[in-house]
Amino acid sequence: MIKVGILTSGGDCQGLNGAMYGLVKGLTETNKDKVEIYGILDGYTGLINGDYKKMKPEEFENILNLGGSILGNSRQPFKKINEPDENGKDKVEAMKHTYKELGLDCLVILGGNGTHKTANLLYKEGLNVVTLPKTIDNDLVGTDVSFGFQSAVDIATNTIDCIHTTAASHSRVFIVELMGHKTGWLTLHAGIAGGSDVILIPEIPYDLDKVVEAINKRINDKKHFTILAVAEGIISKEEMLYSKKELKEVRKKEHYPSAAYRIGAGIMDRTGQEVRVTVPGHVQRGGSPCAYDRVLASRLGAKAAELIMNKEYGYMVCVRNNQIDKIELNKVAGRLKTVDPQAGIITEAKAMGICFGD
Repeated sequence: MIKVGILTSGGDCQGLNGAMYGLVKGLTETNKDKVEIYGILDGYTGLINGDYKKMKPEEFENILNLGGSILGNSRQPFKKINEPDENGKDKVEAMKHTYKELGLDCLVILGGNGTHKTANLLYKEGLNVVTLPKTIDNDLVGTDVSFGFQSAVDIATNTIDCIHTTAASHSRVFIVELMGHKTGWLTLHAGIAGGSDVILIPEIPYDLDKVVEAINKRINDKKHFTILAVAEGIISKEEMLYSKKELKEVRKKEHYPSAAYRIGAGIMDRTGQEVRVTVPGHVQRGGSPCAYDRVLASRLGAKAAELIMNKEYGYMVCVRNNQIDKIELNKVAGRLKTVDPQAGIITEAKAMGICFGD
């Protein structure tokens, strides 16, 4: 009998259920009576507290098109993983205890950057671990794309599309602030797909004068509105000179709710243009996964099942050159995949007249 635990950690996104669907299908299609599935509830928190349930393969049917996670999600920041919880419990030892109590042969972990740091730690502690790359930020090293990303791009693009229709009726500057944490993948792709005039991402510190210049050029060209797609983690060329502590103090004094409002205030001061801000927020992580993510997530899940049956542990399943592959966890954990400012997609976007604030 093969016993497999599954948990979904960190923020939710589209495709989590699809990945579990592919995993369980791959494990049980020809070995149904030889596999036991245990769903760990609410991510690492459930593993720490021993919250789990034995699940039938049938419970993973008809979930390919569902958003969110049928197991629930929670955050357990890696930087605090070695600190006792509120009850004084050693988190790492508690997770190991739950694993051993269940007699698991493998723990499958679906998550993003922080999740993979903890997954790698558990593997080093002797647990058999296989992971799947989940994040709308697309910032996991080792995989060309993560499931959830394309669904978020579609939603963010639709938001920008909707802004276009109202923008055509008003002489204003419209700013759409998108997620992505410290990277600009989501904003870059949605910005191009949505026909944004200005795209600002963390990897390219912006010069407000350049942004204003782009807006004024559109005004002079008789284009009465401008649409900016900005990532939540953008930073100006002046701000990049500050230390993290100094920047945090500067932001506190400004009292802006987010990046879009901060740059919007600067644009109004310098152009006199009306500025409107849209922050779709968690809508980008919600709803059903797009067709692309359903295919990707289920393929990744099936590959994870193959690794488990072959007793290949300590890997993240990944996409490389359009093929489903695997990569060692220690090559993924603690590393961030950022947008290369010299990448072809940036060069091509600039050739189309898109301003990146540099």
